[in-house]
Amino acid sequence: MTTPASVSRPWQALVRRCLPALALLAFGGNAAASTLNQNVSWTIDRAGTTAKYRVVAYGDSIYAGYNGSTTNAAKYSAPTVDAEYLSAAWNADIESVRRTKSGAVASDVYQNKIVAERSYMQAANTRVVTFEMCGNDGLQARTAFKNQTGTCNYGVLTTAENNCKANVAAAMDYINANAYSGVKLKIISNLYYPGYSADNAQSTCKDATTGATVKMQDKFLPAIARMNYWMCEYARQKGFKCADSFAEYMGAEYDSNGDGLVDADALRYVPGESEANYVTRITSTLRSTIRDANLHAVSASSTYDYIQSDDVHPTYTGGTVSAGLLGGTTGSGAPRYTSFTNGKSPIWNRYGHERMGWTLSTSNPVAP
Repeated sequence: MTTPASVSRPWQALVRRCLPALALLAFGGNAAASTLNQNVSWTIDRAGTTAKYRVVAYGDSIYAGYNGSTTNAAKYSAPTVDAEYLSAAWNADIESVRRTKSGAVASDVYQNKIVAERSYMQAANTRVVTFEMCGNDGLQARTAFKNQTGTCNYGVLTTAENNCKANVAAAMDYINANAYSGVKLKIISNLYYPGYSADNAQSTCKDATTGATVKMQDKFLPAIARMNYWMCEYARQKGFKCADSFAEYMGAEYDSNGDGLVDADALRYVPGESEANYVTRITSTLRSTIRDANLHAVSASSTYDYIQSDDVHPTYTGGTVSAGLLGGTTGSGAPRYTSFTNGKSPIWNRYGHERMGWTLSTSNPVAP
């Protein structure tokens, strides 16, 4: 276990290091205008099996397994971690197909990945379709807000939220209409909040009413809460599951405030709750339990670092594969783990991608 120091890197330097692909609600630095296709097909090849099923994942740099490189990415990003769980549960080979575009805003993921590359989820062996989006919408809004002087314009955040909602709903409708009829699970992963501690700082613009600067965290946290609410609520309405990565990344694995609930459990979206109730829980009632994912607490005394040195993308283990300017990898390999005690690998909570992959796996069907 590691107990890393809190991160307080300047966002300008952060985005220069991560130019192609800052996904999730990483509102900061100079907005990246470039995008990078990072497509990977990796099969979990289980010994003694003949059946092969497919997991199709659409998204931006998070599902891509972005690691700062334009030519390679994490082999075991979250969808491929989930494929390993499925392989054990179904005693089958599982092909993890990641159709991703680092740096893409939600409309780009929807139009140029989900719609344009629908054939991947239409294959007859597809059993799981998953997607994530909206982070780069937030990044661009955050950049605009942080660069403001004079009177603060909060409209940039509202625009990002509206674009997220519209494209998440459209993506779910399109997947419902176009995915192979035998798909057993459709699931979205919502947004964690990288740079949470770094945003505990004042803006350079001033509120029109008070005439004072505002704490950026106070503006960005409600925005991510509203985005996450609608990801999970639309999932409930449209036959998807919602993997609550915000709760899993930002909440401790013990009860830190004495309310009788493990913090991560308390932070989760509750199916059917109102937007107002969810936002109040996240931004007020349970806000004291939210902590930066660089210091994800597995106990009162031990933490793991879920975020890479760019302070944005999830940590990973298991090596890399070609993905980017030189084309994508198509390959296979034996599973790292062939069985899972209580549905968890030995490293399920040690790395960001392992945690997200496990979170996806908790909704897996018992049979293909």
